[in-house]
Amino acid sequence: MILRTVEQVRRIFLILAGFTLLLLGIIMIFTPGPGTPVILLGLGLLAAEFVWARRLMDRIKREGTRLKDAVLRSDR
Repeated sequence: MILRTVEQVRRIFLILAGFTLLLLGIIMIFTPGPGTPVILLGLGLLAAEFVWARRLMDRIKREGTRLKDAVLRSDR
């Protein structure tokens, strides 16, 4: 019983922390601050619980790799 409650509290904490970081990151895009890394950190926490966040993180990684490859190819 107690183990189940601890797991539920941990899950709620991760979800709240993830959404809080995501919101702060979005605010930091328009104000001074490291918006993009905070958004990625929030999505990383949410990806542990939600499939939509995991898919979004995978897409960001894929597009980031594609962009990096395009930049490196244009340097040559």
